[in-house]
Amino acid sequence: MEIIWLGHASFLLKNSIGKRLLLDPFPSDIGYSTYEDKADLIVMSHKHFDHCYISAANSETKLIDTTGYHETDFCTLKGIPSYHDKENGLKRGPNIIYIIDMDGFRICHLGDLGHTLGPETISQIGKVDVLMVPIGGNFTIDGSEAAKVATSINPTYIIPMHYKTPQLTFELEGPEKFLTSIKNVKKIDSYEFIPDKNESSSNNVILFSLIK
Repeated sequence: MEIIWLGHASFLLKNSIGKRLLLDPFPSDIGYSTYEDKADLIVMSHKHFDHCYISAANSETKLIDTTGYHETDFCTLKGIPSYHDKENGLKRGPNIIYIIDMDGFRICHLGDLGHTLGPETISQIGKVDVLMVPIGGNFTIDGSEAAKVATSINPTYIIPMHYKTPQLTFELEGPEKFLTSIKNVKKIDSYEFIPDKNESSSNNVILFSLIK
């Protein structure tokens, strides 16, 4: 399993036989290079412009953008309903948390989560190997809230996303509040990460320091 951060809340997951799952793709006007290559599956947490771009190469690619259980020939997914704000979606609408089982790993992408999570949702999420959590505030939970959500899920790895970088063209908070609210941070000079199935500790934060 290879995890590639494309920027913002978008990731490319590559499994051991070369299948590619694309999460929350964005257009180029948000500041990062858009992923234009073919994917085998696209998954969207919600339909805001910075999470739902479909390139010409993927016009016929299978899309998953609903809650519930989904099965493909190389992974299974569970979509859990949540909200983009603290007002049950009244301000920014719904958001879907996705649990992806692929290559023996469980990946949780929280999308643009706008609120903390209660025990019932934490139980629905269950055991997670890699958690992708928004930390930039303004439109989602902020860094301190993200640290609480992440440690309550207690994954092996935590990957922060959806925060301000020099490339991003609109305003979010940077990673500082999150980084001061959590331990075990490892900065890597890359945008690619291969999780270790034998890692025994939890809440290991992987902070990407290079965007393609």
